[in-house]
Amino acid sequence: MEYRRCGKSGLLLPAISLGLWHNFGDVDDYKNCRKILQHAFDSGITHFDLANNYGPPPGSAEENFGHIIKKDFEGYRDEMIISSKAGYRMWDGPYGEWGSKKYLISSLDQSLKRMKLDYVDIFYSHRPDPSTPLEETMGALDLIVRQGKALYVGISNYQVEEAENAIRILNELGTPCLIHQPKYSMFERWVEGGLLDLLEREGVGCIPFSPLAQGLLTNKYLKGIPEDSRAAKPTGFLQENQVTPEMVDKIAKLNYIAQERGQTLAQMALSWLLKDERITSVLIGVSKVEQLEDCLESYSRTIFSEEELEKIETILSH
Repeated sequence: MEYRRCGKSGLLLPAISLGLWHNFGDVDDYKNCRKILQHAFDSGITHFDLANNYGPPPGSAEENFGHIIKKDFEGYRDEMIISSKAGYRMWDGPYGEWGSKKYLISSLDQSLKRMKLDYVDIFYSHRPDPSTPLEETMGALDLIVRQGKALYVGISNYQVEEAENAIRILNELGTPCLIHQPKYSMFERWVEGGLLDLLEREGVGCIPFSPLAQGLLTNKYLKGIPEDSRAAKPTGFLQENQVTPEMVDKIAKLNYIAQERGQTLAQMALSWLLKDERITSVLIGVSKVEQLEDCLESYSRTIFSEEELEKIETILSH
């Protein structure tokens, strides 16, 4: 595994990190979850990314992760980077979502109980809250570090101006922003409009989520929608109507370039992100050990020729 420095901090993260957004809830196969986590750690993936509401049902991914840590990872805690987040709806009533100090502190306390941990390594504000002063949200992150409940803090889904203000406030409080987690893939490129420049300037790491566009940037959908895919599930964010003929045509063309490079489409999609030194790590989600194996091949092939990059741009812009 290759490890990359996270911004200008002392922390190194693996080029590939494992996200537990899907496939680790109570609706999923527990034995399979366990197998994926064991294989990931044995392969050098030391960073595991969760959030309070991951499941389904919400909270169950953290709970299952907590059981597996206790069973299989006793004695390895100091070799693991574990992150959680709060921001999206977790419980009913006025204190169960967004960015108030009340919600963030309560949510992390619940997350630590579910995972049976004393602290997380990284705690994120999962999304900006338009109704709460940014000073309050960032003040809560600062307090969490001072309480010893997290070693570092980060932000996720913050646009450029929001991120700039959040980073400034955290610097003033003396708890610098370690990392930003935005949605970024070949199909979702808003971060190139100033966010990556800001993070580089401020020495903040970047860890894209959905780097495979919920599985679209794999060879899974080249011949229609498989029964066991995310698009076939009613609970997922990728819906059947997103797998259009135009999208399949793009995927097929990208797949051809990947094959010419001696890679699978998933490997190339991850390599394409990792070619940028501002990217600390890419956050993958997998439902099978084989998918994990496939992704692990990507960090050693991050050099693209000008011609390859031009061909990819042409496909993506049409």
